[in-house]
Amino acid sequence: MRRVLQKIIFFFELQSYGVCLWWARKLGIHPSKVRLGFIYFSFIGLGSPVILYLIMAWILEHKHYFQFQTQRKKSIWEL
Repeated sequence: MRRVLQKIIFFFELQSYGVCLWWARKLGIHPSKVRLGFIYFSFIGLGSPVILYLIMAWILEHKHYFQFQTQRKKSIWEL
């Protein structure tokens, strides 16, 4: 039981800053403000943002499955 708990804690420690850092880069703000926002929203939303946070952490961990292959458009000179 203790080993399972350690694995869960280790996962959250690895992913804890990844979601907030990703959002901060996308929004162009400091990551600590995003982390503070998640904390405030967790208290206001009675913990429901924690579920959203876990879903986003899972998606970021497996984002290579969600990326679409984009092909570069050929210019008229490359035909």
